[in-house]
Amino acid sequence: MLVELGLGMGISLLNIAVHAAAMSALVRALRTRLVMSFHRSAMVRLVVIMVTAVAVLMVAHIVEIANWAMLYAAVGVTPPGADGFSFAFVNYTTLGYGNVLPEPRWNLIGPMTAMNGVLLFGWSTAVLFQVLSVSYRELERIAVDQ
Repeated sequence: MLVELGLGMGISLLNIAVHAAAMSALVRALRTRLVMSFHRSAMVRLVVIMVTAVAVLMVAHIVEIANWAMLYAAVGVTPPGADGFSFAFVNYTTLGYGNVLPEPRWNLIGPMTAMNGVLLFGWSTAVLFQVLSVSYRELERIAVDQ
């Protein structure tokens, strides 16, 4: 049990670092005003900003799922014949097990993966809300200045 918890904490912390790097890249991209100067239409700018933010977050989540899949492969969590990446994806998104169960020795890894996914999806949701709020205020300011 301690090995599972230790490995789960390790990958979770790695994924938190990945997510933090993605947030940093997203903030840097939005602050450069590359996205803001993309188009004159306020609505198009808002769409571009949100699509950019979601794309960065989706890439971060895919990398994080891949980290779990690599752990699964390294320690033999996934049963023979099952795809480790899709199994990690199911756990990370808290979708739940279908017909594939982890090897009995690794029963805590699935819930650890789900806990990590829930936390990082929550963080992503907060970031998207903040990006939308800040972008909307900026677009209102631009509209008033014109």
